[in-house]
Amino acid sequence: MDFQITNCNNFFKVKGILNKKNVAMFNNEFNNIFERVNNLTISIQDIISMDKYGVDAIAKLHEEALAKNKRLSIVGLGCKELYDHFKTESAAA
Repeated sequence: MDFQITNCNNFFKVKGILNKKNVAMFNNEFNNIFERVNNLTISIQDIISMDKYGVDAIAKLHEEALAKNKRLSIVGLGCKELYDHFKTESAAA
């Protein structure tokens, strides 16, 4: 399945497999996003799987939102890898 990002206003849908091969596309789409918006919602409902590069890309986006005092919402059941990452991060905090 191809990797796709679609959006309407500040709501983005990410679909497919987010991995090392296409993480640059993800990073390009969200590069400096918080310079343009205060609130961002990303749906990961249609993510089939994600490798460590995909998880890192979303984690960095989350860190950027916190650093710039912006709101990032990640919605959808998505994939286990991302939930495991944030679950580990919150347990360590």
